Amino acid sequence: MSALPIPTTEPPTGEALPLPPGQRGPGGSGSSLLVSRALGLGDFATAVPALRALERALPSWHRILAGPSWYRHLVELAGLRWQVLPTAPLCVPDGASAPDLAVNLHGRGPRSTAALASLGPERLWTHGHPSAPEWPGPEWPQEVHDAEIWCRLLRLHGVAADPDDLRWPRPPECADRSGPEDAVVTGDTAVVHPGAASESRRWPAERFARVAGHLAASGLRVVVTGSEREAALAERVAEAAGLGPGAVLAGRTSLGLLARLVSGAHLVVCGDTGVGHLATAYGTPSVRLFGPVSPKLWGPLVDRDLHACLWRGRLGDPHSATLDPGLEAIGAEEVLAACDTVAASAAGRTDGGRVREP
Repeated sequence: MSALPIPTTEPPTGEALPLPPGQRGPGGSGSSLLVSRALGLGDFATAVPALRALERALPSWHRILAGPSWYRHLVELAGLRWQVLPTAPLCVPDGASAPDLAVNLHGRGPRSTAALASLGPERLWTHGHPSAPEWPGPEWPQEVHDAEIWCRLLRLHGVAADPDDLRWPRPPECADRSGPEDAVVTGDTAVVHPGAASESRRWPAERFARVAGHLAASGLRVVVTGSEREAALAERVAEAAGLGPGAVLAGRTSLGLLARLVSGAHLVVCGDTGVGHLATAYGTPSVRLFGPVSPKLWGPLVDRDLHACLWRGRLGDPHSATLDPGLEAIGAEEVLAACDTVAASAAGRTDGGRVREP
């Protein structure tokens, strides 16, 4: 494998490092790029600025994104032009040939880097890891937003990349016809999303119910979303909030329908999870509850007046099986006040409180 040594600091402002030409030259016939990013919805969203930057830098290259098969839907929703190669996390993409350029947007390595290196790419862009000096790269940055991490890596190689390039085009009305179409309605809808990947990031259901009930009493149509395994949690929230039939959409929405719900919503209330990143992408006002991880790393970078991020300033284990103490310390009254503040801020914007196009 031919690995590309890369600098450990960014070039001075205005100085760009040349793009490596690859075996056949940039934009040449057959030139290929393979990017690894086999993670979740929020992880995909924060990688969109880097993926767009690579599209602009290498418009004629064959671009492959190694990730979950359902990324195909997200690529379309984000307005990207990539072939998705179904790949499990930290695994070698099955069926991929040696690319001219491989880029690790998955993590700091060494396992994710080793998976890409096994393909024998002409060039490999990745962060360095002390246990893998054969694949040099910059040190992993600390206390940096996830979108900035990947854009910084590309800028080190002369690719202009803006971490604020997070907005998605409005999803088409016909994006999905397999879910409950009556869930997408005109008028003021609030999306309440009580689930999260781990217990440490799940705010108590009874508090979500209080917020949902308050929003419903204010005249909003409230829907409770989540995955199929979160359907019971969503039912608990809806029942405690006194919501009407059809309010629970957990397990009933495809990615396309979920995107349309968030895009058209008046407000989104959720934890530190992928639905919050959809709110950023569509410029939808949101209130987000952060626990073990700082919003500085995973919160919204754009339209910050439209998004309230509540955090107690305590760091913890985002994968813990118990509720994070900092998240538990956030009370329902604080969330209700944040909802009112965000609504007032959105109402005062001349763009109607959202940005529809990237």
